[in-house]
Amino acid sequence: MAERRGPGDGPRPIRLSIEQVAGRLSRTDLMGFAAIEERWAEVVGEQIAAHARPLKLIKSTLVVAVDQPAWATQLRLLADKLRAGINEVPNVEVAEIEVVVRAP
Repeated sequence: MAERRGPGDGPRPIRLSIEQVAGRLSRTDLMGFAAIEERWAEVVGEQIAAHARPLKLIKSTLVVAVDQPAWATQLRLLADKLRAGINEVPNVEVAEIEVVVRAP
């Protein structure tokens, strides 16, 4: 992976930026993620959607960000139910849900 550079580090070859972006894209299922993101509130419900958002879909693992640790616990307890609802989205197959706590 390319080294992170600060604004004062000067110009860098465009090839490095392209390789970095391409590396991220190849690990993320963009079509599946877009489908999940589009129907997120419908699938998980308004209450959960107010505190959780999908971040990325890597292979069959959906990474979800929550705004508080209590919501992380709640989503982990509801993982089977959420996964079943998410898997009803056409062309999406999620085997695992990874929950991370992030400020909104």
